[in-house]
Amino acid sequence: MATGFFTDERCFWHAGGNYAFTLPIGGMVQPLAAGGLPENPETKRRLKNLMEVSGLMAELEVQTAPPATRDALQRVHPAAYLDEFKALSDAGGGELGRRTPFAAGGFEIAALSAGLAVAAVDAVLDGRVDNAYALSRPPGHHCLPDFPNGFCLLANIAVAIEEAKAKGKVNRVVVLDWDVHHGNGTEAIFYDRPDVLTISIHQEGNYPLNSGALADRGAGAGAGYNINLPLPAGTGHNAYLYAMDQVVLPQIAAFEPDLIIVACGFDAAIVDPLARMQATAQTFADMTVRIKAQAENLCAGKLVLVHEGGYSEAYVPFCGHATIAALAESQITVPDPFGESFDIRQPNPRFDAFLRSEIDAMAAFIAQTAPWKDRS
Repeated sequence: MATGFFTDERCFWHAGGNYAFTLPIGGMVQPLAAGGLPENPETKRRLKNLMEVSGLMAELEVQTAPPATRDALQRVHPAAYLDEFKALSDAGGGELGRRTPFAAGGFEIAALSAGLAVAAVDAVLDGRVDNAYALSRPPGHHCLPDFPNGFCLLANIAVAIEEAKAKGKVNRVVVLDWDVHHGNGTEAIFYDRPDVLTISIHQEGNYPLNSGALADRGAGAGAGYNINLPLPAGTGHNAYLYAMDQVVLPQIAAFEPDLIIVACGFDAAIVDPLARMQATAQTFADMTVRIKAQAENLCAGKLVLVHEGGYSEAYVPFCGHATIAALAESQITVPDPFGESFDIRQPNPRFDAFLRSEIDAMAAFIAQTAPWKDRS
């Protein structure tokens, strides 16, 4: 038994359109020398390379997976959306939704990315590995059933959950999203359902601008089963762990899941170009240790991490390595190259006190509106 690591070189071949950062090229916007969107293959490829060089990869059960099937995709995405995506892909590529371009074969690569998540969930639920990490690309947590956005073309985690449910392998699932951007797609897909608890820790007012509010708690049968923790820019290591301890872990324990999935973005890290949250590699490792321990206590260790965002080519590999080493309980570590310059684990009395107060208020609101608030 070991940690599964699901990856495929073809996912690194997903290509975007003519952008300069997040701006379409044209008019007064000239091309960048590097070209393309911030979502590019190098952050993920460099993570995989670092794991190979350090020796961590040799400790994992490394495997690929087939693409998600049409039936699996259609449990989340309507046929008309899949048909349009496939037709554009076959015709040489195009763009759907908002900032979600793709080249020829983009449909197949996105289906493969979802397939890695499906296979990781299957392997954990079947007991073939203890836990798993899916290096999925393109990412998925922003994708609505019929509207891709935020670099996400298919809802990878939702597809994996629905496939596992269709096979009768799981009933109650937690999705913990610590990507710095609100997991609006996952939220929307499960917003009115009580069988999936969705939790998103994100930078307040970042992306999407109009979603991720604390008050958005689900609807209908799903009322109380959606949790948003919008944290202010500058939130760092101490506050992330405090939010985990005060809000995330108690709510997951009350839900009593059969499986925990983490939407694992590394864009809350220092030096990320799309956020300002000041987390470190140690932050992600410590959050992983916490959620792993809870999975062991609640659902026999059934835990899957699915890669989402993170746009610092220099730093994502170190954050990912620390996370996967913690997941696998490996003794192989690599030094954090930014650790000395950006060590913000030391208390900042004024800021940390403010954040503790904010998080305590969020915790109180969530507890008062939880479906299990009257449980004896």
